[in-house]
Amino acid sequence: MMKCNINRKGRMVRFYSGLFDLVIAVGIGLVTLVGMIESWGYIAAGILGMIGLFTLFEAMKGWCVLRAMGVRTPL
Repeated sequence: MMKCNINRKGRMVRFYSGLFDLVIAVGIGLVTLVGMIESWGYIAAGILGMIGLFTLFEAMKGWCVLRAMGVRTPL
């Protein structure tokens, strides 16, 4: 069971970093769509988008996967 293991500050940092990741992923996808970079951009955008969504999930639940595994994070 996922037990809350981060405080409000950690949740906010994860929320904003998740949003940032999603914005960058959309940007990479659009740049790839117009042909400015090769098709590998879609893969990069997809991976970054999944990371952003997972980070937003962590923020909503107040749960950090690294802390759950015993890694001490600074926040």
